Amino acid sequence: MTGRFIAFEGGEGAGKSTQGRLLAEALRARGLEVVATREPGGTPGAEAIRNLLLSNEGPGWGPRAEALLFAAARADHVDRLIRPALARGAWVLCDRFVDSSRAYQGGGSGLSDDDVMALHAIGSEGLLPDLTILLSVDPAEAQARLALRDPDGADRIGGRSADYHARVAAAFHRFADADPARFALVDASGSPQDVHARILAAVDRA
Repeated sequence: MTGRFIAFEGGEGAGKSTQGRLLAEALRARGLEVVATREPGGTPGAEAIRNLLLSNEGPGWGPRAEALLFAAARADHVDRLIRPALARGAWVLCDRFVDSSRAYQGGGSGLSDDDVMALHAIGSEGLLPDLTILLSVDPAEAQARLALRDPDGADRIGGRSADYHARVAAAFHRFADADPARFALVDASGSPQDVHARILAAVDRA
């Protein structure tokens, strides 16, 4: 039996981590094995790259170097954690996956989608989620959530300009419009339980 792979996507403050945790609890209550993970990260090697990418120390990375680092972290994550879990029948819930690279390094930083996906083809053999839940939230509500979550300031990528994050959001919505069979666009406003109910309905429909 092969498991299912669900990714949570969206901009900063959309509630991906909270909703991933709630969905994992709900699926485990149904008797399923659930592996909850994140990107960049999920394995020791990928977590080390995460620290390089998100730390505010040093000059940072150009868009191409950044895309290569994300692709390297994802390759290790897919090889060591995601594919083995799916092969044994587990459900994998991932806080971000390749669509974040497409949106941030592509839509936000200007790399072509073809280049981002070429790196993904090499590093992760083109693996895509069975379902991608795109959480959409008003920017003002997202900022209020971030102020509570990150009182000491955002990481290197989260702290980029409002224009950058607007390009990221627009890219995510383009992807969802172009691939409605894989994406479920979910309104992320309101209480966590309200959003969770919308996500459960989307999972059960898929």
